Amino acid sequence: MPRKIIIDTDPGQDDAVAILLALTSPDELEVLGITAVAGNVPIALTQKNARMVCELAGRPDMRVFAGCDRPLSRDLITAEHVHGKTGLDGPVLADPQMPLQDRHAVEFIVETLRQEAPGTVTLCPLGPLTNIATAFQMAPEVVPKVAEIVLMGGAYFEVGNITPASEFNIHVDPEAADIVFRSGVPLTMMPLDVTHKALVTRPRNEAFRKLGNRVGQAVAEMTDFFERFDKAKYGSEGAPLHDPCVTAYLLRPDLFTGRHINVEIETEGRFTTGMTVADWWGVSGRAPNATFMGDVDADGFFTLLTERLGRL
Repeated sequence: MPRKIIIDTDPGQDDAVAILLALTSPDELEVLGITAVAGNVPIALTQKNARMVCELAGRPDMRVFAGCDRPLSRDLITAEHVHGKTGLDGPVLADPQMPLQDRHAVEFIVETLRQEAPGTVTLCPLGPLTNIATAFQMAPEVVPKVAEIVLMGGAYFEVGNITPASEFNIHVDPEAADIVFRSGVPLTMMPLDVTHKALVTRPRNEAFRKLGNRVGQAVAEMTDFFERFDKAKYGSEGAPLHDPCVTAYLLRPDLFTGRHINVEIETEGRFTTGMTVADWWGVSGRAPNATFMGDVDADGFFTLLTERLGRL
């Protein structure tokens, strides 16, 4: 039985790759729907980009819902400086023909959790946690029905990428992250500590290009685009593929190692708002609430990604 998931996303090139990896793995993952949130770019673009990625994967039947257009209590911060003005700069993709669903993403999340058997739906947030937190606030009774939340967000030993202390997804809506991290739902997080080890080096990008299909070419063009920014910023040999770590974990959890620890979200810090305070050494006495991944088998990760993208 494939695992039922909802992908909550703000595409973003790396979000696109995470979605493609899920859609090419129907034996393991049943994507019930894709919910868009404002993050890397505003909601008008994230919902459009999500539909473009579904069409690239040959899945115009996939349901895409637009969600929250701003954080719970802050102004929206976006990341065009990384992802380009469309959020998916790099490849030339046609405007989507498939429709946007006319229900709000939060409504879809709540209704799905109400209808499906308890413990059967995994939420996979790849952007700010606004949609998930709003659903939990709107319908607290669905919270215990969530099987697990596997999210890309946070950082600890790698520090921040949008401020010195905070990772972008958490920083955009720390209040939402705080609600999710206090929810009691089993959490697995893919912080920068892991994603910065999943680097698209030149040979790995060439492997995408050599797949010889439209998807391989598009992914290579996407990673070429944001790689320029990340290589200059980090001085690394390639750009990190953050969000596909979430999908890869669902398919091959053995590729990742981490610890079940306490993680608190800083919402008030003068310099540290959005920081994920990870109690790696267990010194706080606070109860563990998240599995914080610290390492990935990068070669295994890229082998999986290349093999799956080659299926299209």
